[in-house]
Amino acid sequence: MQEPETRGIDLSLEPLDDFVVIQPSDEESETNLGLIIPASSETDCRTGVVTAIGSEAGGVEPGDKVLFPSDAGYEVRLSGTAVKVMHRSELIARVHD
Repeated sequence: MQEPETRGIDLSLEPLDDFVVIQPSDEESETNLGLIIPASSETDCRTGVVTAIGSEAGGVEPGDKVLFPSDAGYEVRLSGTAVKVMHRSELIARVHD
């Protein structure tokens, strides 16, 4: 299983309060237990990597791979790369590969 590659983002976006910034994965992923998580926006859930957290966003750290609803948060473009900004409470789970 190949780790999703996180492109270096010039992160000039600092989330406030309980917001987190997620870089969505562009490809399907499969966990060690065989759970397949498609990257398609047509599915209910997606995975991504946390790139920044607000001061009140406990339970996750930058670099964590997470599962979130496809329609959660706000899509923002940074240096031509789409990221999601959402409340910490919208995250479903941390994914351990």
